[in-house]
Amino acid sequence: MEKVTNYILGVYDDEDVLMDAVGKVRGAGVKIKEVFTPYPIHGLDTALGYNYSNLPTMSFIYGMIGTITALFTMIWMMGYDWPMDIGGKGHIPLPDFIPITFEFTVLLAAHGMVTTFLIVSKLAPWNYKPFMFDPRSTDDKFIMVLDPGSNKLDVASLHDVLKQSGATEVNSKEV
Repeated sequence: MEKVTNYILGVYDDEDVLMDAVGKVRGAGVKIKEVFTPYPIHGLDTALGYNYSNLPTMSFIYGMIGTITALFTMIWMMGYDWPMDIGGKGHIPLPDFIPITFEFTVLLAAHGMVTTFLIVSKLAPWNYKPFMFDPRSTDDKFIMVLDPGSNKLDVASLHDVLKQSGATEVNSKEV
């Protein structure tokens, strides 16, 4: 049997009101679980206190693995495992390896970033359970979700904080 959690949803009509509300709610010492918007809002991640993404670092690591793997494989095959004399060139012609090395670097970096993103954001096919707190968040409303279990204030106080921050309506949702 799955655990049932109650969440409090604050519904906002305007993105500017939402951005002000995030500051007011966080200023009141309330932890915001998530904010759902119909389109990306510049600065919302900073306002929510999200950390910098490590995805570029992981991309670099995957790219380096691709470069090392491609060079090692070609040098091993052409220089040691089965050396061949092709057109009088050396057994390890590094300039000829550049296109393949570049392509393999890009391939591993791209696949690694997508895989990392899907796993970290819990969108991987084996981990994805679709759920929507409020279907209006895909159309024209902005939804702020609070988890009463992770906040020190009681439910009535959380409702008041959301109302005072400019929410047009405050709802509860069981998940």
